[in-house]
Amino acid sequence: MGASVVFTPPGSWATAFDFFSTRFPRIPATEWQQRLAQGDVLDAHGTPLRNDSPYQAGQHWYYFRAVAHEEPIPFEATVLWQDEHLLVADKPHFLPVVPSGHYLQETLLVRLKNLLDIPDLAPLHRLDRDTAGLVLFSKTPASRGAYHSLFRDHAMRKTYEAVAPWDAALPWPIHRATRIQPSAHFMQQVEVDGIVNAITDIAPLEVGTRLARYALSPITGQRHQLRVHMAALGLPLVGDGIYPHLTPEGTADYARPLQLLAKSIAFTDPLSGETRQFHSQRTLRSLAALEAEL
Repeated sequence: MGASVVFTPPGSWATAFDFFSTRFPRIPATEWQQRLAQGDVLDAHGTPLRNDSPYQAGQHWYYFRAVAHEEPIPFEATVLWQDEHLLVADKPHFLPVVPSGHYLQETLLVRLKNLLDIPDLAPLHRLDRDTAGLVLFSKTPASRGAYHSLFRDHAMRKTYEAVAPWDAALPWPIHRATRIQPSAHFMQQVEVDGIVNAITDIAPLEVGTRLARYALSPITGQRHQLRVHMAALGLPLVGDGIYPHLTPEGTADYARPLQLLAKSIAFTDPLSGETRQFHSQRTLRSLAALEAEL
């Protein structure tokens, strides 16, 4: 895994240790002492910083993440397609896309880097750890901006499948256009009044007795957008541990994954002009099986 980078702002920190231990309070100060002592924090020239190295504003400093103990995640991703610029992976539930929190080696990005020896690999977008399905990666920095622009300009046509309660009284299909922003708890987003920044088209694909399978087509890409929109309609996704109610961290049940799948993605390749369309090989659980557990 490559180094993470932090830009040093103006401040009154005396040493590198003072800065890192204050800037990242969730990491124990003793861990920063150890990283600095081991040479795992570098300045812009690649020179290791020490605990007593003077703090300097306006610098790019690099540090290597470390996780003391990672529980193995017993699910594997599949590489569906790749060329010299792009790689398309089919992610399982429970596997994070990028390092964060308690996950470093047990992430899709690091697994693929190690497996395929592609040091410049970088995700072009992200899926929640709980969500399965398609993730696009850039293999080369030179062409990365061209593909990023497709997401910025909403030129990626994405479709998700989800299972949630059924409500025949709602005006199907639904075009949900609202404003989403962070809530009081950092893990959750919430709909608020204001300028629209989150748009999703929602339509039923299959209706059961109490549940339905839905096609969700996001036009925008706000954090947790699909989960927030469905919960706001009174249709929280089956297996959702964040909406509408937040469950304690570490209570994930591998037998009951979130019923949300990034099913397909289509776009015009900005380099070749070809039409690209990919479909996940994964499926959600059947309505009959899920309804039997209610």
